[in-house]
Amino acid sequence: MMKPTNNKRHGYADVTALAVNTRIAYSKGWACFQDYCEEKGANPLAVTPEQMSEFFLELGSRAPSSGGQPLSMRTLVLYRSAINRRYVEANRPSPTHHPQVRAVLKGLARRYGTAPRRVQALREHHILCMLEHCGESLIGLRNAALLALGFSAALRRSELCILRTEDIEILPPLPGEESRKMLVHIRRSKTDQEGQGQRIAIPEGRWIQPIKRLEAWLRGSGIRRGYVFQTMSRDGSLRGRPLHHSDIPRLVKHYAKAIGLNPDEVAGHSLRAGFVTSAAVHHARMDKIMEITRHKDPETVMRYIRDVELFRDHAGEKFL
Repeated sequence: MMKPTNNKRHGYADVTALAVNTRIAYSKGWACFQDYCEEKGANPLAVTPEQMSEFFLELGSRAPSSGGQPLSMRTLVLYRSAINRRYVEANRPSPTHHPQVRAVLKGLARRYGTAPRRVQALREHHILCMLEHCGESLIGLRNAALLALGFSAALRRSELCILRTEDIEILPPLPGEESRKMLVHIRRSKTDQEGQGQRIAIPEGRWIQPIKRLEAWLRGSGIRRGYVFQTMSRDGSLRGRPLHHSDIPRLVKHYAKAIGLNPDEVAGHSLRAGFVTSAAVHHARMDKIMEITRHKDPETVMRYIRDVELFRDHAGEKFL
């Protein structure tokens, strides 16, 4: 039986143009395909369209590992892209776009659907409750700062992990003002693969208070330079290494469960989705939301706003 693997022996010759998460997914997809070919006694760079079709049928129609679930269409498409890229790099004709393979994937899409998984958006009241559960321990201070900043800046999990102290600038209040402000510099992101950098403006806030919570973490941990959110040993000492992107959903799920939410319905993206949803509920302008999220296509933001608008001025509000 096939088993997806994260074996690092299957690298790509040219991966600099791919985002970190895409590289991980591509490596996993190619490794899975190699394992399949090894079981079948086939050369992974010389399979027939029939063999390629059988690979996707097996991945998409039955669990790839004990107790698992068939892979989603999104994952299958990613794996096809990974295999195709490897063939192109090897200067070999790729079977991934053969009509037979296309027909198999189309059939799987009809059977299981292609709608992307929608995680629950964590609203501002959810975040406040989660912050109360973080406590005053050092790891609690770290997690509170991560939740507050991840939500307030609508950060992706990879952006949280690579954030460094030099990327943060806290500005004093302007004349006549009382509150401070913070600028967060994003070195590289999904929408900025060239690394030109993007800046996010964050107010001090009265409830989530991202600046206050970030300062408490940096002060308590003694971090002066380097990665902001670092891994910690069991005794509470810093390891100097950044959190892995998989740590973010684990932390979010932990605190979601603590406040009575279903952890299976939230993920790292719930922080980012929650900011957009909360901003829409409070009638923020589209362009101001996009300044924070750095989305280039308004249609992407509208997916969240539509969910909010469904209940605004509802046709049955006066009589249901």
